[in-house]
Amino acid sequence: MLRAARARRIAAATAFGGGGLTLVGGGTVALLYLQARLAKNAIGITPWNRPRADGLYGTGEGPPLRLLMIGDSTAAGFAVTRSRETPGALLAAGISAASDRPVLLRCPATPGATSADLAGQVERAGPRHHDVAVVFIGANDVIRRVRPNDAVASLREVTRDLVAAGTPVVVATCPDLGTVRPIGWPLRSVARRASRQLAAAQTIAVTEAGGRTVSLSDLLADDFRSDPLAMFGPDRFHPSARGYAQASFAVLPSACAALGLLPELDEEETTRGVLPVDRAAVMAAETPGTEVTRAGAGDRAVDRRHGKRPAFVRGPFRLRPSSRAVPAEPREETDDENVGAPRATPGGAEEPRPG
Repeated sequence: MLRAARARRIAAATAFGGGGLTLVGGGTVALLYLQARLAKNAIGITPWNRPRADGLYGTGEGPPLRLLMIGDSTAAGFAVTRSRETPGALLAAGISAASDRPVLLRCPATPGATSADLAGQVERAGPRHHDVAVVFIGANDVIRRVRPNDAVASLREVTRDLVAAGTPVVVATCPDLGTVRPIGWPLRSVARRASRQLAAAQTIAVTEAGGRTVSLSDLLADDFRSDPLAMFGPDRFHPSARGYAQASFAVLPSACAALGLLPELDEEETTRGVLPVDRAAVMAAETPGTEVTRAGAGDRAVDRRHGKRPAFVRGPFRLRPSSRAVPAEPREETDDENVGAPRATPGGAEEPRPG
């Protein structure tokens, strides 16, 4: 059972400069490292001609909403062959359908990235304001044995900076690596524990920095077990296009909520979902599809005992892709200076100049 106190200690260490917290003991880490080497040999290297996903998606009135997609291979959509299959494209199409506005996607996400790489990705995205940022991160921090307090500190800093700049942040927390087939028992259970502890600590840090999180946990575990050929990509480690679609549509409602595109819950429903942030983080880590965000000012009295900040728990969501949200291939993006010029959307309509 994942303990709230453990997740709180990891998150607190990042806030106050604490040192060497680790998720597992030294002997276990050595075994996990050996198992990871064996899994790496089983996975091998998959060549990937990355499709260009940056561009405009959807049509509608008004200037395009700007979506920033950062993180690791899940954010990039590693191994898919068409841009419309990437999580960024799926989210852009879904947001466009919900808002009746085009969405301009910028995706500097990089396969193999850890939390320490997020700041560089934001910098590469350019100085323009983004209407929402979506982050998929955490798996490589566990695989590469990054100290959890270092990983969470990097994520906290990027979230805080984006929120301070007026960009809402949605973080898809570390997935459950216990679902990865090349990792065998008994070390698969260690990978599951490590990823869930990191996910809980990420939830605390992101929520307290003003963002919101969505738990991936073992969101796809049942589907991966029942139909591994369809859900896994060619390396049996990364998801297939279908797997990425499932993850993307778990995050889509939270991205829409961050943009104000979903109706607000009534007061009774909101109050029922408020928990201390550490308990909310553990619940989310163990319940895939659950969203956690900072509770409103009116809910702060729910738990100020022991100095704990309250958080609002919502979900789990079970949104499935619809035909309206299937993106077309984006028009190849031109230089940033020409973003405001009239251009064609994937549907063929001319995009008016923003403003």
